[in-house]
Amino acid sequence: MTKSLSPPIRVMLVDDHTMVRRGLATMLKDFDDLELAGEAESGESAIQLCAKFKPDVILMDISMPDMDGATTTRLIRKEFPQMQIIALTSFKEARLIKNALEAGAIGYLLKDISADDLARAIRSAHAGRATLSPEAAQALVETANLPPTPGLDLTDREREVLALMIEGLNNIQIAGRLSVSPSTIKSHVSNILSKLGVASRTEAVTLALRNEIIS
Repeated sequence: MTKSLSPPIRVMLVDDHTMVRRGLATMLKDFDDLELAGEAESGESAIQLCAKFKPDVILMDISMPDMDGATTTRLIRKEFPQMQIIALTSFKEARLIKNALEAGAIGYLLKDISADDLARAIRSAHAGRATLSPEAAQALVETANLPPTPGLDLTDREREVLALMIEGLNNIQIAGRLSVSPSTIKSHVSNILSKLGVASRTEAVTLALRNEIIS
């Protein structure tokens, strides 16, 4: 049990599973410097209860119905920037981690974390220091080392042209569809091939379909 002369850190739990909240609430009782400020079972209620409970740190589930944890985090941080949020979840996909951190979470931890490690992360968050689980850090590193997704630098018009290429239209047909000259379309197609790093229309279409460049 940790002794502290400072006021306890007020922690709010946000999770749609009652048993998870109950387990976390029990854990907080083991540390004198941590205090349960309140609980919320959804993102909507969490936002409403922040003003009432005034937590210092929020443990936020990422996967919740109606409003996910990243959206909830973004809205809370916008209205209550002094509140620190730790994503506490079972998921370690890089996309979810990135979304949570971009939304303003200061930490990303998995639910199998030990009580002592979670307590340390809460203290770190309260002090403004970030904490990532090893799995989350590894996922971000692996994502950072991947080659960039093709097609991200295509303009809106180039995406329109590529979509029509996927439909099988030639330059003249695309020009007619978009009410521009065939030479303009020829220029767009050349740019598309260059940006995608391919040599032909067929390769461009294949790459676009494989990577779902056009949704």
